[in-house]
Amino acid sequence: MTRLQGSNQNRTVLVIGTLIAAVLIALAIFAVRGQSSGAAGTDQTVTFDLASLPYAGQEDAPVSVVIVEDFKCPVCKRFEEEIAPELSTKYVDSGKAKVYSLVWPFLAETVGLSVDDSKLAAQAARCVYAQGGNSAFNAFKAILFRAQGDERTVWATKERLKELATNVEGLNQARFATCLDNDETAAQVEAGEQQAERAGVNHTPTVYVNGKEVRDASGNSSYALADISAAIDAALQEADDPR
Repeated sequence: MTRLQGSNQNRTVLVIGTLIAAVLIALAIFAVRGQSSGAAGTDQTVTFDLASLPYAGQEDAPVSVVIVEDFKCPVCKRFEEEIAPELSTKYVDSGKAKVYSLVWPFLAETVGLSVDDSKLAAQAARCVYAQGGNSAFNAFKAILFRAQGDERTVWATKERLKELATNVEGLNQARFATCLDNDETAAQVEAGEQQAERAGVNHTPTVYVNGKEVRDASGNSSYALADISAAIDAALQEADDPR
């Protein structure tokens, strides 16, 4: 998993002091988020604004899966390559579940990059979604993960994102470029960030099935295929027999 992380530099007393202060602040923020959401690390249900999120699957699918990712996250790339296709074959294509994408662009800022290309990639994906809807978004999402560079380098520049967008069939490239250059989807990206933070998300990918975070037998957050499948199967059973 890709998690929030602080700097390891401790060359001077000032830096050490600053680091300690930052850690204390981060812990305080995390505690507040946990109290306000009441969801992270528990069995409580998180309510997402699903209407605002792109998804893959049939509109009337009985189970909703929310995957929280950052386009710069290498573990998210592996998830999309190894886990997502299996979920699609087993649940999405059969109409049992639809999978929503909630982008939480935290990584570039966390590692201290000069350009927040996590947010740029998220804005670009939203620009594609504004034009082409779910199919275009999902196509561009796959393109972004295939083209992913090192998480500690700025690779998702506006120029590179425009180049990648030329691979999305039917996309009006001039409209896309204007949308990206003018940061037209910045507010939507911010709204997505707020959803993730209210849910208490602190790593990517994080997976929710009908609002409940998928966890393993030990109670730890999990994105393993077996754990996600078990959660979806349980949700399907509940939908068939709500009691």
